[in-house]
Amino acid sequence: MLRTKSVWSPIDRRRDGLRILAARFRGRGMPASRYDVWMPSLGPSERLLRRFQSGRMTWREFCQEYRRELFLDGPIDARSQSIKNHGQKFTLRLIQQLGRRQPVTLMCHCAEDEARCHRHELLRVLQTR
Repeated sequence: MLRTKSVWSPIDRRRDGLRILAARFRGRGMPASRYDVWMPSLGPSERLLRRFQSGRMTWREFCQEYRRELFLDGPIDARSQSIKNHGQKFTLRLIQQLGRRQPVTLMCHCAEDEARCHRHELLRVLQTR
């Protein structure tokens, strides 16, 4: 089962399962006990996040650009003729498979009740692939 929550929300080890911090920055002063795995590459780029937070793009535009970023080819793809990573494709598949076998919680720094948070869009990506 895949779910989302704020990294600052109360920890429920039984219900949360594997706690993945999907944010570019871990956060100053955040204890590592708040998450099990930090995956900065699943967070939006700093440039994209700042554009949205400053009001220079709509939520819909942010989501489209965030999805595009998730699947961008990396520099490693240019060096391999036979294996293409295509961004986070394999990481996303792994999280999907884990979520079928155990609870997995995708987290970021936004408040628990924040509706316009990339963790919700990440969950939608995982549920539609």
